[in-house]
Amino acid sequence: MANHKSAIKRWHQSLRERDRNRARRTLARTSVRRVREAAAANDEEALKTSLSEAYSALDRAAKRNAIHTGKANRLKRRLAALAAKTEA
Repeated sequence: MANHKSAIKRWHQSLRERDRNRARRTLARTSVRRVREAAAANDEEALKTSLSEAYSALDRAAKRNAIHTGKANRLKRRLAALAAKTEA
């Protein structure tokens, strides 16, 4: 545990940010899972909406450094390929 007042404050801030980042990562993973489930079910309407939600969740998580930017881009690219394959 930190000894200085500023270090204690920073420690508390890091705990709060960890919880926020965990929520962002969870939301991103859940939205990716929904896209994959919609693709497996061949539900084009659900696929379209869930793909948009997944893009948004991944971009928000990457913007706040909850996940790496490259990982977000890679997941978006793979989901787009999955959606294109499902629609074809």
